Amino acid sequence: MSTPHRSPHGSPRRLSLLGSALAALLTVVAVCAGDAVARVFPYGPRHRSINDLGNQFVPFHAHLWDLLHGRARGGLLFNWQSGYGTSFLPDLGTYLTSPFSVLVGLFPRDGIDLAVYVVTVLKTAAAAAAMTWLLRTQRRGAWWAAGLLGASYALCGWSVIEASYNPMWLDGLIAFPLLCLTGEWALRGRRIVLSPLVVAVCWTANFYTAYMATLGAALVLLVRVVLTREGVRTRLAVIGRAAATTVLGIALAAPVLAPLFLSSGQAYPGWVKEFRPVSWADLFARLMPATYSFSSPAVFLGTGTLLLVAALPFHRAVPPRTRLAWAGLTAAVALSLQWAPTHLAWHLFATPNGSPYRQTFVLAGIAVLAAWTGLSAGLPGPRALAAGAGLLAAAALWARGSTLTTAWGYVLFGGGLALAAAGWWALQLRHRRLALPAAALLAAVLVGQAAATTAYGHKGKLGGLDDYPSWSSAHTARAEALAGAEGWPAYRTDPSRPALTGNDPMLLGGEGGSYYSSHTPDVFTRTMVALGAGWTSRGRNVQSIDNPVTDAVFAVGARLRPDGTVARAEVPPLVTTRPPGAPAAYGDSPFANQELLLGARVYEDPAAPGICRAGTEAYLWAPEYNATARLVGGPPLRLNGNAPRNRAAVQPLGVSRGESSPLVFDQAAPARWTLSCLDRGRLDAAVDRLRATAATSVVVGSSRVRATLPPGSTGTAVLSVPAISGWSCNDRPASAYLGLVAVPLEPGTTRLDCTFRPPGLIPGAAVAALALTVVPVLALWQRRHGQRRQRT
Repeated sequence: MSTPHRSPHGSPRRLSLLGSALAALLTVVAVCAGDAVARVFPYGPRHRSINDLGNQFVPFHAHLWDLLHGRARGGLLFNWQSGYGTSFLPDLGTYLTSPFSVLVGLFPRDGIDLAVYVVTVLKTAAAAAAMTWLLRTQRRGAWWAAGLLGASYALCGWSVIEASYNPMWLDGLIAFPLLCLTGEWALRGRRIVLSPLVVAVCWTANFYTAYMATLGAALVLLVRVVLTREGVRTRLAVIGRAAATTVLGIALAAPVLAPLFLSSGQAYPGWVKEFRPVSWADLFARLMPATYSFSSPAVFLGTGTLLLVAALPFHRAVPPRTRLAWAGLTAAVALSLQWAPTHLAWHLFATPNGSPYRQTFVLAGIAVLAAWTGLSAGLPGPRALAAGAGLLAAAALWARGSTLTTAWGYVLFGGGLALAAAGWWALQLRHRRLALPAAALLAAVLVGQAAATTAYGHKGKLGGLDDYPSWSSAHTARAEALAGAEGWPAYRTDPSRPALTGNDPMLLGGEGGSYYSSHTPDVFTRTMVALGAGWTSRGRNVQSIDNPVTDAVFAVGARLRPDGTVARAEVPPLVTTRPPGAPAAYGDSPFANQELLLGARVYEDPAAPGICRAGTEAYLWAPEYNATARLVGGPPLRLNGNAPRNRAAVQPLGVSRGESSPLVFDQAAPARWTLSCLDRGRLDAAVDRLRATAATSVVVGSSRVRATLPPGSTGTAVLSVPAISGWSCNDRPASAYLGLVAVPLEPGTTRLDCTFRPPGLIPGAAVAALALTVVPVLALWQRRHGQRRQRT
């Protein structure tokens, strides 16, 4: 076990704080400089919200803002705004339980993009500070050098390129050094009460990357135990302490984790993809700055850090056993990225839908620990530095076979390697006048390379991924129109299509049908698709249906139009009744399915192929069509079908004029399409019948619905909410009616009381309560054990 490092310049704790502050400062400067060079928000006109950042994280944080300010529809358990009502605790645990997330409440609502950006930068800086603190805890060494390495970890390519638009992953970047720190405490028999609390915070913040960080921290602890403890019994005691505190911490997070895991199992299945490792040329290319690829590991760390790692096997001041252990661990983790069984182990035994190298930050962290192991033993000599530089040069030459390398990348890598070698060599001379310039040179190399990598990453993402606009006057206009039409819970207000994001109801307002999450329920997707909804992201991003029949079913009384106006309609309330008898199952036609759920025939077939009767409204269903269609004389309307990723929604074409307005496809007609003609008179009559037997009053809480039914109601009461697991009505588990929550009515029933509780919440809370009772026992044991050691 290392001893505290004494310095004439301050206490070890104060020096660690200085190092952490330096790391955080360098990280903030590099990230902001790279964003400014790329001219992305908030430093320029380019959109920063790429893919899930704009489609998920910004809207979810907007919903969190509304929750913090008491403006949201729903609460922590249920979200009334998305998907016509869905469970919120799993989304909260996946996207929003980071301690940093609540900071968005300090910003104005229309500054949500800036709020998310600030949170992202702060998370990256926190990761740098946490790694620096870990380095100083593990081994003695210069505080400023620890700060440089801590910043290098936080500025790794994975962080500034991939996690920057998946901010929840940055919680894993913070978790890895924190979990390694709990391993250090287990190694020294300290802070056995604080350790499980740290584990609980890490797993609650983001379980997915916390799982990867936990695996990495376990590997680090094994190396530390082997190198610093002797005897099987002593080593097992350390591992036992670490395992116990980890399990206890995960148990404390169970109220969030249990519902989250159960919800994942009930989500619509995403894209199943077989893992294929990249070439070694591509992997070595990603060691260099200014490279980008969505499907290869962004291993870049800064050439100063990479040089220390490469020089470690040749660093004679480090004991051979230590060199072998840390160099071997770094190489083993790098190899594990490329082997399918270990790839699956890193990713909870399921290949990710997107980037397959999400565990790369663990490799970056282990490489930084290896670099610090060598540096804390003394600066590498000229031979070790030359050998390390030779290894990196060989890797760069191997990378010439990759298409990912760039001329600027080689310039930055080669120049940075030469400057880093000069900086470490100057420090090795131990000349006082050279120390500060050398340290400044190393910092400049790190910041410059990281900023260039950040800027180049923006170029790659903007060129190959979807992007979404930051909040602007267009957002404000839509939000104000929705707020002006609000009538919840008497009726829903839907932001409709075309959408700005996949989660417009959370971003802009209303209680719409669109919803995009890793937890999009299977029953919701299948029900909406049966009714004619479109999707993107292979079914995880379900779009609202612009259709008066489904609006009647889901009580959508106000719908935003593309021109900014609001279309209103008289619709039944949230709770309606259906006649006795079990309904048939959905079929292939969305129009017949809509009629089945509505309980009335409202569509008619075309009078001739592609021609609706004059006065009826034409609706086109062509789920695989990816072009425009129109009625002759009408505007072209876009259908976005690109199977299997995208599915086109039922598209309203307008009021038919009969034979003078046939359907026209602007490209070759799709293999599968249906034109149906809506009779508004029939629909109005069907709505009147539903309203006549519907609930006379409806009261909606954050996760509860109470309704009063007319005397003599029979059949089935239907709540216009997807029948996801967790609903109970009148003290019984709710039933389902064609995908919606339902309650078979017993004679004399006039009251309906439905409550939603996320599956797993009660068992998870029980596990956490049991774990919480162990904490004071541990505190008492630690106190007595400490007293016994003092007496000894």
